[in-house]
Amino acid sequence: MTSPLHDPVLEGLLDRLHAQSDEQVAETSAFTAEQRRVSGQDRSQRGFDDNMRRFYSDKLVALDRDKATFCYQVGRALGARRVVEAGTSHGVSTLYLAAAVRDNGHDDGVVIATEYEPAKAAIARANFDEAGLAPWIELREGDLRETLVDCGGPVDFLLVDIWHVALDALELVAPALRPGAVVVTDNTIASAQGYEPYFEFLNDPANKLRTMTLPFTGGLEFTIRVGD
Repeated sequence: MTSPLHDPVLEGLLDRLHAQSDEQVAETSAFTAEQRRVSGQDRSQRGFDDNMRRFYSDKLVALDRDKATFCYQVGRALGARRVVEAGTSHGVSTLYLAAAVRDNGHDDGVVIATEYEPAKAAIARANFDEAGLAPWIELREGDLRETLVDCGGPVDFLLVDIWHVALDALELVAPALRPGAVVVTDNTIASAQGYEPYFEFLNDPANKLRTMTLPFTGGLEFTIRVGD
């Protein structure tokens, strides 16, 4: 797939990060399978306990390249100026989002990124600097249920790539979504049971959202905020 980014420095960094993430897939799959065997539940149905936090502390769990590229294209199509990302990790998907804001010509645009783990936040910041995209990224470190209380203005695009607090993120950001804004949520087929409360929110007419599931691996939910 030809990259739409047209940024050799960014593309080189993303190649390295995607490769690193891909190398961790087998280990992550084995861990989740063992957790499912022991508990009888999919990971999306369980709370994010200390054992899971320790395991994922050094894992990228990066958004798949095709999904991340799709998010870049959506950001460009929206002319996105203010983007929120729930679940930054090492910042792979954040780089795509920030590139979209930059390429839209918004010098004052921002991607509000969220990360709970300090070590991951430090790595993400280094990646942002290496890509030259730090000026377009505001990384909020800590519990997103606290860091996303105020988005600072109308939000054009929300990316939800963190299953255990997905609903919390959506509930916080939804009031700031402008009419026509887009919400993209990862793995809504693969983790369907854990997303049941999330879909209840999406499908409640009072929240003024319309949604459909796109046929990316694991499912990718594409939601729009309809007009008043």
